[in-house]
Amino acid sequence: MALEPEDVRRAAHLARLGLNDDEAERYVDDLSRILDMVDRLQAVDTQGVAPLAHPLDTTQRLRADEVTEPNQRERFQRCAPAVENGLYLVPRVVE
Repeated sequence: MALEPEDVRRAAHLARLGLNDDEAERYVDDLSRILDMVDRLQAVDTQGVAPLAHPLDTTQRLRADEVTEPNQRERFQRCAPAVENGLYLVPRVVE
């Protein structure tokens, strides 16, 4: 797909990017090559290929779900302006 500097300026305007004429000229070739690569990818036959969430078939190692720190709620709530039954009281903002 052949791009013109006007196409680049229009795309920049839609993306709310400020480009001057020199920058638009420089981006014409880069964006044209990107669009050519997308066209080549569109031509690849992907019939029967299952979509992947990740290219590697791995699972995330998770740590054990156990408490590792002491309970410091009383210490943290000492500086709070209002606390009741272990909960922070805040002013009502929605009526």
